[in-house]
Amino acid sequence: MTWADGCDERCIFWLNGMAGTGKSTIARTVAREYHTQNKLAASFFFSRGEKDLSNASKFFTTIAVQLAQKSPALRSRICEATTKNKDIATRVLSEQWKQLVLGPLTVTEVDSLQSPLLLVIDALDECEDERDVKEILRLLAVADTLTTTQLRVLVTSRPETPIRLGFRKMAGILHRDLVLHNVPREIIDHDIAIYFCDELEHIELTEQTIKRLIEKASGLFIWAATACRFIKEGKRVANTRLSLILEGGNSERNPEKELDNIYTRILLDTISGDYNEEEEKELFELFRKIVGAIVILFDPLSADALTRLLNKPKSAVDQTLSDLHSVLEIPESQLYPIRLLHPSFRDFLLSKERCQNPQLWLDEKRVHGDMAKSCLQLMSDSLRMDMCDLGVPGALVNNLADRKVEHYLTPDVQYACKYWVQHLQRSKACLHDNDQVHQFLQKHFLHSLETLSLIGRISDASVM
Repeated sequence: MTWADGCDERCIFWLNGMAGTGKSTIARTVAREYHTQNKLAASFFFSRGEKDLSNASKFFTTIAVQLAQKSPALRSRICEATTKNKDIATRVLSEQWKQLVLGPLTVTEVDSLQSPLLLVIDALDECEDERDVKEILRLLAVADTLTTTQLRVLVTSRPETPIRLGFRKMAGILHRDLVLHNVPREIIDHDIAIYFCDELEHIELTEQTIKRLIEKASGLFIWAATACRFIKEGKRVANTRLSLILEGGNSERNPEKELDNIYTRILLDTISGDYNEEEEKELFELFRKIVGAIVILFDPLSADALTRLLNKPKSAVDQTLSDLHSVLEIPESQLYPIRLLHPSFRDFLLSKERCQNPQLWLDEKRVHGDMAKSCLQLMSDSLRMDMCDLGVPGALVNNLADRKVEHYLTPDVQYACKYWVQHLQRSKACLHDNDQVHQFLQKHFLHSLETLSLIGRISDASVM
């Protein structure tokens, strides 16, 4: 905040740190504070697994929309730019940045806003295309050329190679860095202690227990948050869960190892019980199918949609998810999407080196392959000619009510039509004559095109 409000000539602040150190929480806090002060230009929170947030296709257009809402003068300039360039949303990033953001800010006296303005970009490392990451950093570097207003950019990310190289190519005068996991440990431990005392106030915690929890957290806020959720969900067995977490030594030199340990303990606890070997095998297989699907989805789905897509009994899905609130955001309504609480959980499950329990580890290629098969099966069972019973071949999609599309094309069917090829591609499967893909295309190719048209995604078909 001192940097954002002060006279520091460096226009970009890179807050980086390993997974779980609290980068996104800080980004949200800063964005909320500057929004309240009317000094937030815009914000964008990248998120892998969320279609529009996992790539840069809507990055600058989203920023432009937010800028237009901040000032009548900016709105006028941005509208003028979109009128002159009607295809701007599909142009390259550099052109979008120039026409929709830099240009309007260059020629506009920002009337109702205070300067400097802050742009918050969170989790840049979750943008899947490295070329886009490098291009975004290159374009942001010209923010210091603005004269009518001062634009400051807060970027958070893990210290991934493309991002490190991107900043290294900038002149040092352009950016300031802070490595979050290098903040003095006593400061972090003090904050984590406050968090534990607040979250676990219903449990009688001794000083020794708090000290032990802090040691186990190893400086990771995500460890503390996950542990507290796990303990509190135990309710009557909360103390038992607390003891479970405190078992064993701590790996202070390797915080990631402690995070992996807590994920392992939480997951094994959900499958503990009086089961024989065959039953345990079946439960682990169900876990890999259901949680594996959630982890690799390109767009999050609700429990209802997931049940239909995977063709599993609803009770099996509900029971598998019931004890996973510590690691997944599971809404009470079956109609709202399930999301990961933190991307480190995905990283853990997909890494054989980190997830050393073979019953829990997810083979990414296999999971994508299973998902591709599920998509193909669902589409084969669901697609037909004239999916929305329009009766008129020349009916316009624009005249079709969204609710009618949703009625005939449920979210699971829409998901399958949009992403089955991407899952197939990532499974590295070899295609053969008369296999499942071939048979599907022979019977339902045109039906799938019609469906993509009905949901406004026909342009995806050429890429697929």
